[in-house]
Amino acid sequence: MDNNYINFYNNLVDLTRNKILYKDFADQDTFSDRLAIFLFHFAFFLNVFKSYSQKNILQTVFDYIFKQLEISLREIGYGDTAINKRMKSYVNFFYSILNKIDGWEDLDREGQKKIFKFYLNIKNESFVLVEYFEKYRNYLKKSTFNSLLKGVIKPNF
Repeated sequence: MDNNYINFYNNLVDLTRNKILYKDFADQDTFSDRLAIFLFHFAFFLNVFKSYSQKNILQTVFDYIFKQLEISLREIGYGDTAINKRMKSYVNFFYSILNKIDGWEDLDREGQKKIFKFYLNIKNESFVLVEYFEKYRNYLKKSTFNSLLKGVIKPNF
C-alpha cells in the first residue's frame, strides 16, 4: 500500500486525541466517540477541499484513510466478517456526517451544535465542539491542500 498519506492520517489521529474535545461529553468518551471525532476532522477536510480540481487525489486520500481504519480494526483483533460489517457501517456513518456538515456555514451556532448532539453524547450547553471545528475549518481554508496532505498541520486552534 502506498504510504503517501500516512502523515496526514497520523495528524488526524493526533487532532482526535485533543482532550479538550471530550471535556463536555455527558459520559466517558468511547472508541466510537473518538472514531466520530476522527471522521468529523476528515469530513471537514473533504468539505473544505471538495472543489479541489484533482478529484482522483481526494478519492485516493479517502481510500487510504478507510484502509488505515480497517488495518487498525484488524490490529485490535476483529475477524474478516466483523471488519466488513463495521467498515460498511463506518463508511455510511461518514457519509451521513458529510451530508450534515455540507451547509455548515449557513447554520447558526445552535444548528451546528445539533449536528454534534446527533452523533455524540455531549452536554446540551456545550459549544466546545462547534468552536473547535469552526477554528479547524478556518485553519483548513488558510492552508494549502498539498501541505496538509504532506502532514504539515500545526494546530493552533
